[in-house]
Amino acid sequence: MEKLPSRRVIFTHLLPHNLPESIFKNKAKVLVLVRNPKDVATSFYHFTNGMSPLPSYETWDEFFTAFMTGKMPWGSYFDYICEWSKHVDDENVMTITYEELKENRALAVKKIAEFFVLPLTEEQLQAVADRSSFQAMKENAYKTHGAFGNVLFRKGSVSDWKNLFNEDQNQEMDKMFEERLARTKLGGKMKYEVYCKA
Repeated sequence: MEKLPSRRVIFTHLLPHNLPESIFKNKAKVLVLVRNPKDVATSFYHFTNGMSPLPSYETWDEFFTAFMTGKMPWGSYFDYICEWSKHVDDENVMTITYEELKENRALAVKKIAEFFVLPLTEEQLQAVADRSSFQAMKENAYKTHGAFGNVLFRKGSVSDWKNLFNEDQNQEMDKMFEERLARTKLGGKMKYEVYCKA
């Protein structure tokens, strides 16, 4: 990392306490992207079954149990959201939801550029918005990610969870969200009632 020129960009799934203390001490800018839990579970089910180094699951039911109990390679989704919620008001942290990006990608790109103090023209902002559409990234996936691109870029849709969740799982997730995340700042940003209610 030290050999990379400034500005350096790191992509990670780490919890805040697993990051170097200097990130918060020096107020390095952190963009936290979150997605509603039902679509995360659905997406990760397909992702983990498509990636040979990760554990695969015989059935969706088996995966769902592991997801809900935090037995995932990167730990509990619910812990992750709770921990990052503690940093929502930090001046060096910006949070955005996947659903916000889908609702208005151009506006989201503009907010991100402003947060990172990137002086982009309207034309440049639009170009970034165009190139960062799911369709554009999927079409370019082999060039950018090789064979891994097919696994990484599957659907990119919102509410794909409706194709996997049964009613019991739906209620279990709703209950878990209410107990663990509904009163957190990140949980509040997710518009759970809009995106996660059948």
